[in-house]
Amino acid sequence: MNVYADLFLTFAKIGAFTFGGGYAMIPLIRRETAEKGKWISDEELTEIVAVAESTPGPIAVNAATYVGSRAAGFFGALLATLGVTLPSFCVILALSFLHSEFHELTPVRYAFFGIRAGVLALILRALFLMWKQTPKKVFSYAVFAAAFAVCAFLPIHPVIVIAVCAAAGIVFSLVSERRRAEK
Repeated sequence: MNVYADLFLTFAKIGAFTFGGGYAMIPLIRRETAEKGKWISDEELTEIVAVAESTPGPIAVNAATYVGSRAAGFFGALLATLGVTLPSFCVILALSFLHSEFHELTPVRYAFFGIRAGVLALILRALFLMWKQTPKKVFSYAVFAAAFAVCAFLPIHPVIVIAVCAAAGIVFSLVSERRRAEK
């Protein structure tokens, strides 16, 4: 198969078989793009997630666009993005017609409870994978704790939190480099 078909089908599979949004998709994106497809490395995926969180749009779409572009240029980006979004579009279209008829049925409600539990597990796995890629330094833990506290307890928009964390990382990096240069 050619790279365009591979990208489209890989991201269509990711889009079709993962629920819960971008964070829940990260483990599957990693397996399909870094392990199987070898289009990106684990480190690049961590960077994609960081950039995708700070840019408009869903993480999975941003990741698909980046990986597609990296693997096959503009048309690779286009096909990967189409692949990841098309299944969701079709499912949402179908569910919009069915939801009003079946949302009160007990099996349907329990199915969604089960899906939520599975999504939580996928998000926790993504968190674990990202934690493994993060430098284990006091600075990283301090930024994490501060960002979590702000997001959990204050009505501050996440984009502001991400921007402040990025700025803190830049300042920390510059100060660290200056200290190394002075030695």
